[in-house]
Amino acid sequence: MKPKYYKVLPVIIVSVSSFFLGAAFIITSENTTVTKEIITAAEKMIGLKFTEAQQDTMLGLVSDHLKNYENIRKENLPNSIPPAVLFNPIPEGFKAPAGKSTFVLSDYSKTKLPKDKNELAFYSVGQLAYLIRTRQVTSVQLTKIFIERLKKYGQTLHCIVTLTEDRAMHEAQKADKEIASGKYRGPLHGIPYGVKDLLDTKSYKTTWGAAPYKDQLIDEDATVIKKLGEAGAVLVAKLSMGELAMDDVWFGGLTRNPWDTTQGSSGSSAGSAAAVSAGLVPFAIGTETWGSIVAPSTRCGDTGLRPTYGRVSRHGAMALSWSMDKIGPICRNVEDCAIVFNYIHGPDRMDQTLYNFPFNYSSKISLKGMRIGYLSKDFNHDYGFKTNDSLTIKEMEKLGAIMIPIELPDIPVNDIAFILDSEAGAAFDELTRSGKDAMLARQGKDNWPNIFRSSRFIPAVEYVNANRVRYLLIQEMEKMLNDNRIDLYLAPSDEGDNSLATNLTGHPLVVVPNGSNDGVHPTSITFVGRLFEEGKILAVAKAYQDATGFQSKHPPMFK
Repeated sequence: MKPKYYKVLPVIIVSVSSFFLGAAFIITSENTTVTKEIITAAEKMIGLKFTEAQQDTMLGLVSDHLKNYENIRKENLPNSIPPAVLFNPIPEGFKAPAGKSTFVLSDYSKTKLPKDKNELAFYSVGQLAYLIRTRQVTSVQLTKIFIERLKKYGQTLHCIVTLTEDRAMHEAQKADKEIASGKYRGPLHGIPYGVKDLLDTKSYKTTWGAAPYKDQLIDEDATVIKKLGEAGAVLVAKLSMGELAMDDVWFGGLTRNPWDTTQGSSGSSAGSAAAVSAGLVPFAIGTETWGSIVAPSTRCGDTGLRPTYGRVSRHGAMALSWSMDKIGPICRNVEDCAIVFNYIHGPDRMDQTLYNFPFNYSSKISLKGMRIGYLSKDFNHDYGFKTNDSLTIKEMEKLGAIMIPIELPDIPVNDIAFILDSEAGAAFDELTRSGKDAMLARQGKDNWPNIFRSSRFIPAVEYVNANRVRYLLIQEMEKMLNDNRIDLYLAPSDEGDNSLATNLTGHPLVVVPNGSNDGVHPTSITFVGRLFEEGKILAVAKAYQDATGFQSKHPPMFK
């Protein structure tokens, strides 16, 4: 969820009463009396100075708060319990999408079964679906191919936590029987896939990539897995993730980039991206809080969809930040993302943050005359992907789009990034207080143990005020889109504040490969859309992919 390039930002604390929400835990212990000396020490950390009389007045209330905290900590609050306060990404005056969903796929009738069935490893979901539907290949045959590849290459990439072979074969056999009897569920029926190992799975461990949880069994399927199961998809593996959704290092080692195995695959959906890129699964499920679909999809040359906040249920998924976590597919191409998203979006009566809006996608779209924005200042910076990104803008113009220079709202998004840290600290409160955070592999300044501890010093008042600034960001983002009369815009994948800003606002995006700077390491570009308009950005990104073909390139050593 946090990408590899995430940096911990300084937090200015300006409320002493709420400061003690953290300070009481850090500098006192149970039965410790809060004194004026403690308050004086805290004042130096928060940049405020109270009079001696004010300190005397505060003592009783602050001591009472400490007792409240101690009592709250006696309650059983597992990671699965959300806060009662729910994030709302919808701006003022927003007109909700109406009508029924529409879904129009490309024609796959020219797909042919290769002589060497191992070549199916790099076929798209759409192509594999056609072969299964026309009974040129069975789900069992496909599942065996991908399980063999997982066994052959999994250790090279360090991308597999658990191979779900028994479950996979049962589901594949069931799919073949249903299809043979004429009960075809749709384009995911019989298709193997993998999931990031923060989604609960019945009868299989869910480790969150972290040593303290490596034996954890939550014996139920997450909503996303249930929905994929209803579509007939076949779960073949639980894939690695950076521990507790940071980076690409987990308790089993460093997940590798299939294009360059000396390099990590980036994070935190590390195994999902690596496995898709290397042809170990046709698609995988990832999650993002801040860059965790975009970053590994970029590094591994995949296509990833980060949906609008509130589109895909997070029931049965590890919580890191309740107001920022999102679940989406990592695939070979844009239309595969559309196929998977078509099955996993929508309410489930469990995740109360979900919206029941239609998803409209058509593979046929004309870019002629379409107004598409691009973040001009970010693209003008000197950064690694600049050459390929510039060529992408030119390609969009060749396709008929009118490219409009825009800028993100002038809101200090980096100064409110501690919203994530605050929520993450609460999500793993018990881990910090138990001392088991010492079992995590990474213990540096910018790693979870220190971030969780430091989050105890973020005042409740400042967390609320940061979310008030976030409200302004949501309104200004909508105004920017409306004033420029654009439906979507392009952003660099690895430059500027777009990743943080849009994760805070909840806007959807698609990241697609757009070449390589050195012939080895992929580059990417990001298509960002309006809230709940995944269909439009997917269709536009598909038009770009069809014109360029970068999605058809695969890492040589895994072919």
